[in-house]
Formats: sequence, structure tokens, C-alpha cells
Amino acid sequence: MFQIDKKFPHFSLETYNPKNEEIERISLDNFSKKEWVILFFYPADFTFICPTELLDLNKKYDEFKKLKAEIMAVSTDTVYTHKAWVETEQLLAGLRYSIAADHNGKLSRELGIYDENNGMAQRAVFIIDKGGILRAIEIVSDNIGRNASEILRKLKALDFVEKNPGLVCPANWDEGEKTLKPSIKIAGKVGKELEE
Repeated sequence: MFQIDKKFPHFSLETYNPKNEEIERISLDNFSKKEWVILFFYPADFTFICPTELLDLNKKYDEFKKLKAEIMAVSTDTVYTHKAWVETEQLLAGLRYSIAADHNGKLSRELGIYDENNGMAQRAVFIIDKGGILRAIEIVSDNIGRNASEILRKLKALDFVEKNPGLVCPANWDEGEKTLKPSIKIAGKVGKELEE
């Protein structure tokens, strides 16, 4: 099971890399100590909401890379199904990140996001820092797609507070906006502090 601000569980998964059309094996150790990792779980290939989500992430890929983040999509399909889906679904043309196969559901179960009734992972996003520490998670109903801009906004905030110890980001914070320095002096006066 996972806990925020604790080490993320070790994993090793086969992936389909659409850039070189190869099957690779990736573990958390494969990611550089200089990279954030975005693990983007989705229910299944050849479904309806899932390709729109992967497309949305692909459109923001360059912005994630600027923050030194790597995206890895994950479902309980096989790497062969991933390959066929990428080649068939026009929304996935030009996909720039790998899709991992948690075919036996081992990682999904360990994270508590495996649906035993349908054999699929839930829609979950895990943001893991450069030290392998889990910093954010989002799980939503299978009936709604997620927003890559919001995942990116959270990553920007996490990156900011990592680089600026002692500062915190208020609700809806985005790059360049006012942050706060927690202190008893601003308790009860946060609104005023944000106006200044």
C-alpha cells in the first residue's frame, strides 16, 4: 500500500515504447534521481475515455519534460495490446511516452487500485519525486477523464516547494503566483497576506 511522503513501492513492469516500437522493462530504479515520475493508471486499452486522457497528457508532454518529469501510462493490458492500440487509435498517433503492462495486476493490487470484479486498475495518478517518494495521488471514478493541466499544475507546485523549502502553495496556485510562508504571525490573516 502507498502513503504520501513515504517511499513508493518498488515495481518492475514490461512497457511498450512507441518511440522505438520496442518492448522494454522499467522499474522505479530506471528513472534518474533527477526526474519526477508520473504513473498514470487507466482501466484498459480499446476503451472510450482512456485514449482521450493519454492524448491530453501527450499534448502537455513538453511541459512535463521541462520540469524533468517522465510519464508512464499503466494498465492491466499486455504490451502487445498496447502496441495494437497505439497503431489503431488515431488519438494515440505520435505518443511520446511508454505504456506499462501490469498484466497480472500485482502493482495495482499493491497500490489498492485494482478492481477485482473487472480485472482492471482504477483511474489513478501517482506523482513520485526524484528520491522515489510519493508526493501526490489522485483517484477518480471510471466514468470521468482526468485533466493533464491539473496534473501539471500539481507537479509545478510540488517542484516549487521542493526547490523553496519553507514556502507553501495555496489552493489553485500556479507558476508565478503568490506563495505563503507559514508562521503564527499570519494565522487568521491569510487573506491579507495573499493580497500583499
